[in-house]
Amino acid sequence: MKLLLDFLPLALFFAAFKYADANREWAAAFATSQLGFMVAGGVVGAEEAPVLLATVVVVLATLLQVLYLKLTRQKVDAILWVSLALVVVLGALTVYFHSETFIKWKPTGLYWAMGLGFWVSARFFGTNPLKAMLKDLELPDPVWARLCQAWIAFFAAMGVLNLLVAYNFSTAAWTNFKVFGATGLMLVFTLAQGVYLSRHLPEEPHDAQDKAP
Repeated sequence: MKLLLDFLPLALFFAAFKYADANREWAAAFATSQLGFMVAGGVVGAEEAPVLLATVVVVLATLLQVLYLKLTRQKVDAILWVSLALVVVLGALTVYFHSETFIKWKPTGLYWAMGLGFWVSARFFGTNPLKAMLKDLELPDPVWARLCQAWIAFFAAMGVLNLLVAYNFSTAAWTNFKVFGATGLMLVFTLAQGVYLSRHLPEEPHDAQDKAP
């Protein structure tokens, strides 16, 4: 359930963008009539309408996600608060200035915030967020340190990669990358981490060998 909730804003952003992009004239008219009071000039063009509508959808979805967690007395992770702040601020700028540039910076801001959080925790507080999250695993401290460094490097690289795609490809291509490319890279990296972890996990005792014949 939590995994579905985490991916819901992203899925809704993708669906809203694709639908509006396939119906640009309708999207422009709808955005102008419903969001005209929020945008500079009061008129939304057909080119920017899809990303503006998708941005409004993802802002509302993220707000509802946080509200649901609060109402059900579940913990709202710090990274979700960061994501909410970024999507609200950058989403508002995207809508007002009719520019997708601001919302395209959101994934980079989130990646770099996570990487910075990992680095600050390790550098100044002597704590390892991964070790805290995976507290049931018993690993040597050097292994935990390397894992943390790997995630910091990954987050930094993903932030740069997002900007490269955002500034060198169309908004439609960036949207596909955001949903499928970035998610796929995260999955591959996580699986690679799992393989690395498996090499350092302590061996479980063989009960069968311990029993007398």
